Amino acid sequence: MRTRHTRAAGAVAMLATAALLATACGTGGGDADADDAEAQNTATTTSAASEAGSSEKRLAVAYENGIAVLDGETLEVIEEFETEEFTRLNAFGDGQTVLVTTSDGFQVLDTSVPELTDLVIEADTPAHVVRHAGKTVLYDDGTSDTFIFDTAALADSGGELPEFETIPGDQAHHGVSIVLTDGTFLTTIGDDEGRTGAFAVNADGEEIARNEECPGIHGEGTAAGETVIFGCEDGALIFQDGEFEKITAADEYGRMGNAYVSEDSPLVVGDYKDDPDAESVLLTKIALIDTEAGTHEVVDLPEGVGYTWRDVVRGPNDMAYLLGTDGAIRVIDPATGEISESYDVIDPWEGPAEWQDAHPSIVVNGDIAYVSEPAKNTVYAVDLTTGEVVASGQTPGAPNEMAVALG
Repeated sequence: MRTRHTRAAGAVAMLATAALLATACGTGGGDADADDAEAQNTATTTSAASEAGSSEKRLAVAYENGIAVLDGETLEVIEEFETEEFTRLNAFGDGQTVLVTTSDGFQVLDTSVPELTDLVIEADTPAHVVRHAGKTVLYDDGTSDTFIFDTAALADSGGELPEFETIPGDQAHHGVSIVLTDGTFLTTIGDDEGRTGAFAVNADGEEIARNEECPGIHGEGTAAGETVIFGCEDGALIFQDGEFEKITAADEYGRMGNAYVSEDSPLVVGDYKDDPDAESVLLTKIALIDTEAGTHEVVDLPEGVGYTWRDVVRGPNDMAYLLGTDGAIRVIDPATGEISESYDVIDPWEGPAEWQDAHPSIVVNGDIAYVSEPAKNTVYAVDLTTGEVVASGQTPGAPNEMAVALG
């Protein structure tokens, strides 16, 4: 079954105010009471890794009360660290750093050493991390503040936090921000009662566009032509050429919560939910959005196959790769939704009771996908061009989130 709906027409409000976005520079530093020898070792190894270009592939895996760093080729555990009961992992984008979300903020994990450092970007409620155009942008849900880093700066900072820009927020909400190549800053609009849209500010601090017709806005991605897409509870919101436009779903409630994008393709794959009262975390449909044509299609997966937001990536040839509850990775054409290949990788699995619970997931690095199987405390490396499992490794606990130290 497939439904199609085209872009809804409507004027974009152009408002010229950015008083709430007065920027301020902030700096961070290491713990002054840290052991001198340990601090020196951190600085030396970080510098050496930077000079070597961090050529070694590393995979970080979070499990209950711990994080392991695995060799990206053999999947052997190199080092493991104790941490909080539940943490999330985010690639920083410099080829060696992963940010760990903790109760204190974003903690720096240097996978090249490896070391879970004492460096923390403090945040009330650390949330989304976005990498684009040489910038890594962090968002604090507890304050709606945004922290903007030069992506290369952390690896070259000698074991300390580099200078970064802080853009104060307005009202706290679960949001996200992104900075484009020309300095345009986009961020979401919301408060403790809900989220409604986004607005854009140019490099001079002037608001150039705003749209508040995206209920429940969530899930940012950047497609070809630096087109930014956000998910809404009734479709999607795109920003391109300095303007917002709404793409409406056919269903009255048609939520896209996560956008799976390639910056080389105008085609976006989104997770899709059409039942606001559904209790299961599992989804059975995907959204296909063409940001150039302004179209929105919904495609059903094969009968009995579900997935969660952790189970879709973009990979070779800009195709979508979906890990289903039957244990297979399906290769999906983002233009048509057609399935061209299916690779059996893990045993069939059931959806989690809560989204935070460990369940199979997939992350990608080039042609290689890493697939977790919590029931077996195992991670697999899969060649997406052939479907071959090229390596597997045991983890100290049931693997929950994973992050590749992408450069």
